[in-house]
Amino acid sequence: MNLNNKALHLFVGIIEEGSLARASQRMNLSAPAASRLIQILELEAGATLFYREHKQLIPTSEAELFYPEAVRILSAIDNIPEFFNRLSSEHTVPLRILCHPRAVNGLVLPAMTLASKRDPGLRMQLEIHPRRNLGRTIELGLFDVGISTLPLPVKEMRPTLLAKTQLHVLLPKNHAMADKTNIETNELIGEDYIAMDKHTVIRRIVDRTLAAQNLNLPVKHEVSAGAAAYRLVREGGGFTFADPLAVEPELLPSVALIPWHPISNVEYGYFETQSSRKHAAHATFVDCLNEICSQRLSGFA
Repeated sequence: MNLNNKALHLFVGIIEEGSLARASQRMNLSAPAASRLIQILELEAGATLFYREHKQLIPTSEAELFYPEAVRILSAIDNIPEFFNRLSSEHTVPLRILCHPRAVNGLVLPAMTLASKRDPGLRMQLEIHPRRNLGRTIELGLFDVGISTLPLPVKEMRPTLLAKTQLHVLLPKNHAMADKTNIETNELIGEDYIAMDKHTVIRRIVDRTLAAQNLNLPVKHEVSAGAAAYRLVREGGGFTFADPLAVEPELLPSVALIPWHPISNVEYGYFETQSSRKHAAHATFVDCLNEICSQRLSGFA
C-alpha cells in the first residue's frame, strides 16, 4: 500500500479540526482538491473513512481506529530530518520527558534537578501537555519517559506506579481549620471552593466522592491548572483539593494541607515508549523520581 503523504495530513487534520473546510484551509487546499485527496486515500486504504451527511464528513469506526496509526506514520516521516541531525551532532541525545502540568512543579522539576546533580553532562528535554491532550501525545511515542496521574488516557500503555497519595484540603495558613488533623466534607460547606476543571483527574475524584456522600460543594472559582488554584488559596481566595506531590515545595510554608475524609487517593506513575532501546539516563531519572516521591510524601498521610 502506497499511502499519499498529503492525504494522510489532510485526514489527520479533519479528525483534529472537526471539518473538511478547516482542515483544507490549514493546508491551503481548495475544497475540491481536499475532497479528491480523501477519495484517493479511501481508495488506497480500501476502506470508507467518512460518511457524507449534509456536506459534512463524519468519521467512520475505521477512521477512528486508523487515526492513531496515521499520526504515528506522519510523526515518523516529519522527524526524519531531526533524526539525522541528531546522528550527525556531537552532543548527547537528550532524555525526552513528557508530563502534564499537575506533575511538573512538585515532582518532575525536582527530579530533573536531582538527575542533573548526579549526572552533570545529562541533557533533558521536557514537554508539558494538558492532560486532555496527553493521550494524543503519548500515541506519537516521541519521548523516553512520561509522568502522569493514573489512569493513563491511553489504555495500551502500561505504567509503573510511583506513588499513591491521599487527597488533602488546601487552605490558607491562617484559616480557622488550618490546625485540624482532618477535615470532613460537611465542614467545607459555606467555604469558597476553588475547583479544578472537569477534564482533570482531581475534579473527577472529588465529584465522585461528593456524589457518594450525597453532598454538593458549590464552585466559586474554576481553574484548569493546579498551580493557579494553589496560589489563589495562598492569597485567601478559598480552598481547593490537592495532593502533597502536586503542591510545589515553595508554597508549603504559606498554606495548610489537611487530610480530607472520606479518604480519596491519587496515583502517580511513569511510563515509557515501546522501544526496546532505552535512553542511557532512563534508570537514573526513574531513581530520582522515586526518591523525590519519598521525600515529598514523608510526614503526610
